[in-house]
Amino acid sequence: MRILIRLGKLLLVLLVLAVIGAVAWLYAVPPALLRVGSGYAAKIVCSNVFIAHREPAEVLADDVQAPGHPLLRLMRVEVQPERQRVRAALLGSIAPREAVYRPGLGCSVLGEGKQPALLALTGGAAIDAADPGRPWPEGDALVPSDAAARVLAREDLTGAGMRAVVVVKDGRIVAERYGEGFDAATPLLGWSMTKTVNAALIATLLRDGRMHLDDADLLPAWKDDGRARITLARMLSMESGLSFNEDYGAVADVTRMLYLEPDMARFAQRLPLEAEPGTTFSYSSGTALLLSRIWQNRFADPAEALAYPGRALFGPLGMRSAVLEIDEAGTFAGSSYMYATARDWARFGLLLAEEGVWQGRRLLPADLVAMMRTPNGASGGRYSQMQTWLPARGEGTDRLPDDMFALQGHDGQSVTVIPSRGLVVVRMGLSPSRNGYRPTPLVRELVKALP
Repeated sequence: MRILIRLGKLLLVLLVLAVIGAVAWLYAVPPALLRVGSGYAAKIVCSNVFIAHREPAEVLADDVQAPGHPLLRLMRVEVQPERQRVRAALLGSIAPREAVYRPGLGCSVLGEGKQPALLALTGGAAIDAADPGRPWPEGDALVPSDAAARVLAREDLTGAGMRAVVVVKDGRIVAERYGEGFDAATPLLGWSMTKTVNAALIATLLRDGRMHLDDADLLPAWKDDGRARITLARMLSMESGLSFNEDYGAVADVTRMLYLEPDMARFAQRLPLEAEPGTTFSYSSGTALLLSRIWQNRFADPAEALAYPGRALFGPLGMRSAVLEIDEAGTFAGSSYMYATARDWARFGLLLAEEGVWQGRRLLPADLVAMMRTPNGASGGRYSQMQTWLPARGEGTDRLPDDMFALQGHDGQSVTVIPSRGLVVVRMGLSPSRNGYRPTPLVRELVKALP
């Protein structure tokens, strides 16, 4: 019996030592998965607190939990308003990460080394306040349609987790609906819809002759290998041939880039070529991020590049709420991170529906907007030549106009554009893909209701 008691005590001591060792290891060398989780929590809370002015507890409970990973339930966040920072860590102390807010440039996840220079947006576009009495987009007034309102009243069409729906017909907002706690003034994250905005910025540089679709040798790091053959056109159509793992369920290239790498472009440009450019389609946030760095490199002054989205796009469109966020190194996260109100996302959609013309002024070349509804060569008709999605035939899409195309983002974000019908449908929300929501039925019913 004494031997059993001693053995039990020994096992208990070993168990305690193992637990202490495991905890010490988690503190000293936290696994990448934990650091991704805390980086994600810090970033999402930071952006929603300082850009969207939402309550941190609500963001932590809803937005941060959207991926459904059990470890995210153990994340704790500390908001530091005076420093404009958010700290997140597992159980409040394990694998801590910080995100910092920079006015006009959003929130960036900080690296774990030296602190960054605090970049500032200077020379941003001045945008006049809208006249509330005039119809949108000159003002804020709606031109209501009862038929459209009846469609938006159907929760089976707007979907669980809906935060905003805005319907534009012939240049006017004819219906809108908002989820509880959200309204027309709430900036909302577009996730991968940002890719299309990034492509539009490139289109303005193509318009001005500062870039060309057949440009190659796009990055200095690619000069001496096969990646030098990749053209701007291949990058825009997601046919670059670059290796990139877009799996959000693990520590893959995309999560490492967004939440562990303070210089996202430096990480993405190291990825190898896995196929001949133009031969395969690979949807890649790494490619979109590199497009940001490529167009920003066309400016000798980094401050001028940071001001360019406001000057070239947001200012002319009157998108007062739009914030395109940067990483710690100053590269726009053109793959994933733009916040804007649903009405401002609708402004961008209307620009595309009007073939790149805004109130009589051409902002985007018509041929480049046409590329947004033209399939690339390798996606089986699903992806365009200019960072947009095209409808899969079937599932009711065969009854929709052929010129329909869409911006699409993680967790149920979409802006559907149908130029031939003068129709733009913005749908924003927190609707993870596992819930199966698709905007196509909503769009189909609006097409029927608004001939």
